[in-house]
Amino acid sequence: MSKKLLISALTAALAGNFASVPRGIVAVRADGGNDVKALVDGVNRAFEQFKAEHTKQLEAVKAGLPAADITAKVEKIGADLDAFQKALDEHSVKMAALEMGGAGGSKLRDAEYTDAFRAHVKRGEINAALNKGADEQGGYLTPVEWDRTIIDKLVLISPMRQLAQVQSVSKAGFSKLFNMGGTASGWVGETDPRPQTATGTFKSLSFASGEIYANPAATQQILDDSEIDLETWLANEVQIEFAKQEGVAFLSGDGANKPNGILTYVTGGANAAVHPFGAIGVVNSGAAAAATADGVIDLIYDLPSAFTANARFAMNRNTQRDIRKLKDGQGNYLWQPSYVAGQPATLAGYPITEVPDMPDIAANSTPVLFGDFKQTYLIVDRIGVRVLRDPYTAKPYVLFYTTKRVGGGLLNPEPMRAMKIAANA
Repeated sequence: MSKKLLISALTAALAGNFASVPRGIVAVRADGGNDVKALVDGVNRAFEQFKAEHTKQLEAVKAGLPAADITAKVEKIGADLDAFQKALDEHSVKMAALEMGGAGGSKLRDAEYTDAFRAHVKRGEINAALNKGADEQGGYLTPVEWDRTIIDKLVLISPMRQLAQVQSVSKAGFSKLFNMGGTASGWVGETDPRPQTATGTFKSLSFASGEIYANPAATQQILDDSEIDLETWLANEVQIEFAKQEGVAFLSGDGANKPNGILTYVTGGANAAVHPFGAIGVVNSGAAAAATADGVIDLIYDLPSAFTANARFAMNRNTQRDIRKLKDGQGNYLWQPSYVAGQPATLAGYPITEVPDMPDIAANSTPVLFGDFKQTYLIVDRIGVRVLRDPYTAKPYVLFYTTKRVGGGLLNPEPMRAMKIAANA
């Protein structure tokens, strides 16, 4: 979408004419300051209209009046609000990635080896003097710049990599010790004997990992003749596949050749009894098949105050749609849109991150997580992304077999709570 068309769409939205906003708005990435301001204004204007129409809908339902037209209007405004918020969220994530030194046109930090890698991609050639790691199978470690490019792109796409703590390791496995306490002390007088006291104990926890791979292909003629940036092409192919696989594994992975997902550590989950500190606590939503405002408040206050400073909500877009309609006792909406560029929407004052692979709202599901993700979940990256160039298996295509070893697991259950869709006992 052109900049002129974007401004036209936003102007129409600000005038209240949401029917004229093209569906393509959800794919917009506004890089200019004026565009960002227009997105923020559009979100807030849409939310004001959403509140007004939603209130009319509720009043009509209470009065027993037909509400089909109002409901359709509310859903239409809600969809437009989603489009504006998604565009603003994408812009915010892109800004954050640039601030982290991620993908965004930064200068190559290893240009010489990158040039050699391009030669290797095209013809299978490589300058031995620049080789930073070859194995006996004939594969070469990718240049560190390309390695960083893939990781940067994963940060942009995989929400859990933005939220969780990421640890790079150089060994096959990773385990962590946990202090279980038990150290004793006592009061004594000046000349009283000091008998030996109890000593604390430790337990360890291993973090499961697996190998994730992608195997994109291109014809040899394209590699010979193309003027495209081969590194960008390869990175784009790989990051899409890796991000899809990781996104599911970090949430619900079963540990079989993949990480253990954070949801498996929730009370009642497959790994509820694995961590030395116990399982992630559950708070009921207050209704058998829906989220409630009281349930959201209970979820917030069940988390110890020591962990609320960096706490945030994680849920998918369908759940956000239902959560957006919740009000407190004074009739105020718990969900609030972004008021500043670079800041996410909030729920009861805490930021929300959209995680597409979270479950939908349904009886006994856990569609909402709330807490400090960096203290809760650990992603373990085996250092390096490796690519093997294979021009023989699928002639005339050249395969680029790309692998990365990654693991993950629960670091500490205490900074996190999960909302379970269930009535209060």
